[in-house]
Amino acid sequence: MATITTSIDNTQETPGHRAPLVIGHHTYGSITETVCRVAEAPHPPRAWYIAFAISVLLVLMLGGLITHLLLTGVGVWGNNSPVFWGWPIVNFVFWVGIGHAGTLISAILFLFRQNWRTSINRAAEAMTIFAVVCAGMYPGIHVGRIWLAWWLFPLGPNQNALWPQFRSPLLWDVFAVSTYASVSAVFWYMGMIPDLATFRDRATNKIKKFAYGALSLGWTGSARNWHRYERAYLILAALATPLVLSVHTIVSFDFAVSQLPGWHTTIFPPYFVAGAVFSGFGMVLTLMVPARELFGLKDLITLRHLENMCKVIIATGTIVGYAYAMEFFIAWYSGSRYEGFAFINRAFGPYWWAYWTMVTCNVISPQLFWFKKMRTSPWLMFIVSIFVNIGMWFERFVITITSLSRDFLPSSWGYFIPTWVDIAMFVGSFGLFFMLFLLFCRYLPIVAMAEVRGVALPQPTDGHAEHPASH
Repeated sequence: MATITTSIDNTQETPGHRAPLVIGHHTYGSITETVCRVAEAPHPPRAWYIAFAISVLLVLMLGGLITHLLLTGVGVWGNNSPVFWGWPIVNFVFWVGIGHAGTLISAILFLFRQNWRTSINRAAEAMTIFAVVCAGMYPGIHVGRIWLAWWLFPLGPNQNALWPQFRSPLLWDVFAVSTYASVSAVFWYMGMIPDLATFRDRATNKIKKFAYGALSLGWTGSARNWHRYERAYLILAALATPLVLSVHTIVSFDFAVSQLPGWHTTIFPPYFVAGAVFSGFGMVLTLMVPARELFGLKDLITLRHLENMCKVIIATGTIVGYAYAMEFFIAWYSGSRYEGFAFINRAFGPYWWAYWTMVTCNVISPQLFWFKKMRTSPWLMFIVSIFVNIGMWFERFVITITSLSRDFLPSSWGYFIPTWVDIAMFVGSFGLFFMLFLLFCRYLPIVAMAEVRGVALPQPTDGHAEHPASH
């Protein structure tokens, strides 16, 4: 019987021929070996240890600052009249947006049968969970009296006979983000079950064998297992798809349902969703370019995967740029002097530097991906993805701070200046995110082996294609 390999070495697209999703003449078995060796290696690369040590130090700093906040009060932040919403809400919206690419790649592209998602979906799903963890931290500590945060949940009248204000979009966030986190976590875990069973069967350490065995839920690989797995995965994908649109729509309502100039606009829901997908794909590129290099996954996470993500970034970045222009047009067309002032103030007021940083990073830098050289050079993509992440943080900063700092009365105007605690907590949240992602890379399957084998191109060594089902 001929040995089955999964691809050809030609990584370039030619007329009538797309670049393969798996390169390097891998067999189905070698795909498993490539992914498993990341977790099975006695020691990860030295760069992993360095990155993990830095991340742990940042997490310890974050924990110390949260303790300092609880003991001292939210006055350690720069929030003050009239900017009562400062960096905490900016960082919350930023991290929620980062988590959008994972569910989009996994759920929406799965429903549309886009096979190029298979090598990147697992890491993107993990990124979603970790980003939501970072996002969820901020509302919890932003309430001030963190020990009363349980009032946010409709558990019945508490000791003060106080019910949550269900007309507040801040409460809508509680339900939207918690639902998104739980469904995304189940979706992520469900997809890993076959691969966890592979880790279980290959484990040589009793502790690992027990841990992977418990997590794989008795998976045997039978036809019945696969049938139920595929049906459950499809149902979860269908449930997760509307969450991609609903979660950041509801986050945008934090601003859009207010009466504040610059916030009270109907363009916010689609604008925020496009921006979330934009920033999410930017972070996926930021993570996957070093990961494929560090763990030797270039044959599975190919330039075709990276190039497709670049194309999504072009599309969503253009939508975001269009939204920026429409905000100015609607402010002028409305005839409201307050709306007009809010947007003129954004571009030419005291925060002009933040606005033009946002435009440069979000609108101009993605246009570099029109050039194939940029879309096929991983480290150039990596640099642009960093600019995308910076620009999307500045977008949330501009929206939040510029409208609040210029109140209706000039006597109420103020200039927001973050404190060192603001800055250090934001940096610490990146430490938490990268620490969780590095642990994921070390102990869990970073690439969906079962799915990659399913989309790999079977090709026998004698050059005559055979269908894998025939073996």
